Order: sequence, then C-alpha cells, then structure tokens
Amino acid sequence: MTVVSPETIALLATRRSSRVIDLVAPGPSLEELDTILTIGARVPDHGKLAPWRFIVLEGDGRDRAGALLAEALAASDPGVGEKRLEDERARFLRAPLVVAVVSRAAPHVKIPEYEQLLSAAAACQNILVACAALGYGATWLTEWTTYDANARAALGLEEFERFVGFIYIGTATQKLEDRPRPPLAAVVTRF
Repeated sequence: MTVVSPETIALLATRRSSRVIDLVAPGPSLEELDTILTIGARVPDHGKLAPWRFIVLEGDGRDRAGALLAEALAASDPGVGEKRLEDERARFLRAPLVVAVVSRAAPHVKIPEYEQLLSAAAACQNILVACAALGYGATWLTEWTTYDANARAALGLEEFERFVGFIYIGTATQKLEDRPRPPLAAVVTRF
C-alpha cells in the first residue's frame, strides 16, 4: 500500500539546519527524544548490523563531557590557553541537547565498512528531519572532536569507533533564509 504524504514532501523541501548560536531551551521532552532517536535508528542498514550508536548529552552531562574534552585537549597540547579550555568546557552547552552519532563500522564478511558508515550518516539525517518535524531546530557539526583520538577516548568511544557528528538540538530563535541550492542540471546525470 502506497502512502502519499504532501506534508512530508513539504518538510523535506524546506528543512534547513539552524545555527548553533540560535538554539535555546526548551529542547525535546524525553518522549520527543525517544521519537527522534527511534527515527534516527530507522535507516537503511544492510545486514541489520546497527553499525552506529547514540550518545545523548543533556543536563549536567553536557558539563561533564565538556570538562572531559578540555582535559583531553590539555593533555595533548600542554600549551593550550585558558580561553580555549573554557570554550571546550562550554562546547556542549551551546544547545539544550546534543546527540553524538557514533559509527561502529567494522570489518564484516559481507557488509563493507563504507556501507556501515553511510548508515550512520543516514541516522544523522533522520535525526535532523525528526527534529524539524517536531518543530525543533538542529544542526549537525563535526568539529575537531570528531577527528581527535584523545577526544574520542575521553567521551567513551572504543578505539574502532568514530564520531559521525554531533547534532545540536533546541528551539531555534531565528528561521534562516534558505541558502542557494545547486540546480539539478549541475548535479544530475541521466543515462
């Protein structure tokens, strides 16, 4: 049975990331967060591996995670300035809620690691769409923490795991103008 949903098409046609500086409380309720994460997990997943997981940074957990990042940065760069350490301590306080999406892509007899990584990226996009559908602003950032082994370890990742990104979620104080999108003729090839 085919379901037609013009509302979904309209949402997808107009969804836009918010700027992190524009995200304020309130964030999603626990029930809404469960919905967002359930939709985040409802992605193509060849082999049913669930090659991703979510770390929810909320409440005081945002402070604790920021403190761990500052410690990791100080350990890897003893000359780092106090201002930068303060910024790291406050990194996850920029929005009421942050969901870190972690890729657990690993060698598999049938499923290439690349496909597993793409599944994690799809989870990020689904989370963004679910947030928009619930009326929240959200933005997907990577930043240095995604690429730094000390930061990954400080936030509890196993050695083989990688951040796909951090999704900052809250109530958007501004609706941004749409940005230019490429014309289809520039990005579509037809055979």
